[in-house]
Amino acid sequence: MNTIANPHTEQDFDRVAHRITARLSNGLDDLPYDISERLRASRVQALAKRKITQTAPVRKTATSILHNGATAVMGRGGKESAGWWNVLVSALPVLLLAVGLVTINIAQDEDGFNEVAELDAALLTDDLPPEAYADPGFVQFLKTGAQDF
Repeated sequence: MNTIANPHTEQDFDRVAHRITARLSNGLDDLPYDISERLRASRVQALAKRKITQTAPVRKTATSILHNGATAVMGRGGKESAGWWNVLVSALPVLLLAVGLVTINIAQDEDGFNEVAELDAALLTDDLPPEAYADPGFVQFLKTGAQDF
């Protein structure tokens, strides 16, 4: 038997299919009428399915999230999902992220201003000579050691 073990092209598939049909057709004359009719109907169905699978696929946008390991692909959907509500819901995470970042920035700025204000208040209310403020070691003392006293 001379067959192709691993067909790679469409021509190889067709060649193998022709060989198989030729061998099956050899014994077709010896079969009873009802079996040959069922085989004919099966061939017609197989050919109809093959024609359907060979047509060009219809492309649609994805309407779901597909997971592949650690990655995910998100689709937007077709005409049925295009509306202002979906646009609003899609923009909501970005809006929440921006609000969160602005809030964190404002809180950090206020903390920095409060620290400077406390240091200024401590310096202005303490009884020290003016030369102490010019001493770099005194500023370091205020930053690190003032809390201990």
